[in-house]
Amino acid sequence: MKHQAVIFDCDGVMFDSRQANTNFYNHLLSHFGLPSMPPEDIEFVHMHTVVESIKHIFRNSPHTDDALEYRLHLDYTPFIKDMVMEAGLRELLDFLKPLYGLAVATNRSTTIGKVLELNNLTQYFDIVVSSLDVENPKPHPESAFKILDFFGIEPDNCFYVGDSEVDYAVCRAAGVPFIAYKSKALEAVLHVESLWELQDYFREHNT
Repeated sequence: MKHQAVIFDCDGVMFDSRQANTNFYNHLLSHFGLPSMPPEDIEFVHMHTVVESIKHIFRNSPHTDDALEYRLHLDYTPFIKDMVMEAGLRELLDFLKPLYGLAVATNRSTTIGKVLELNNLTQYFDIVVSSLDVENPKPHPESAFKILDFFGIEPDNCFYVGDSEVDYAVCRAAGVPFIAYKSKALEAVLHVESLWELQDYFREHNT
């Protein structure tokens, strides 16, 4: 079966954004006089939407609603500098662009456009689906189905590159073959430890 599209998760695949996310949510907590996140909350916010994350980290405080309102007026741009692009990403996208439809499925909301723009990546992607573009964010498969509909392809004509249980759940529900990035514990059709390794795979299967 010929694959016609590749879907990328953003955080943890295209970018190491753990420090940026940590700084962003710790800023929110600090604004309301609360201590920084413990490790388990850092793990949570790395995989969930901003609304889910704020509700989670403010769950033991009376400031949840105020924090949700405050973040609407907070410019995320200064935190983008703390995101580290994964080595080989641009080279991988340069290789894939003439061969595949390319998409992003992310639980980011208003920030994904600016992240792609400031890193000069916007032109690579045919469709970007954020948590604002669906009724049900990941791990619900709606984002994957939206991308499949956009390209007019079946689930097995696509690959999804992700790094978390959330991404795996999307693929399992949507029937899309899952490529696990730096996540050996996840069930996948392919495990890779670098984007260079992923490029080698695609090159080998397109010659």
